[in-house]
Amino acid sequence: MTINKTLKDTVMTLALEGRLDTTTAPELEKELKDSLDGVTDLTFDLEKLEYISSAGLRVLLSAQKTMNKQGAMKLVHVGEVIMEIFEVTGFSDILTIQ
Repeated sequence: MTINKTLKDTVMTLALEGRLDTTTAPELEKELKDSLDGVTDLTFDLEKLEYISSAGLRVLLSAQKTMNKQGAMKLVHVGEVIMEIFEVTGFSDILTIQ
């Protein structure tokens, strides 16, 4: 998985590419842990994300909980396969998806 991070003032965008699974979720978790201080607006661009596992969902949920305390989080460019996973797991009701 590739993580492309853009940070401007307190606005951060993470564009994820590839697979977010048990192997790559810790990488995203570390990136978020190191980067979220002071961020008020977090956007995940999932246009090039091919797959997300329960480990990836857990990282997104954790990021959502953090951002609920310090700002807002949204997901953009969610593909059909990923959206189906969000709907089946109920994450489409928890996360802000545009």
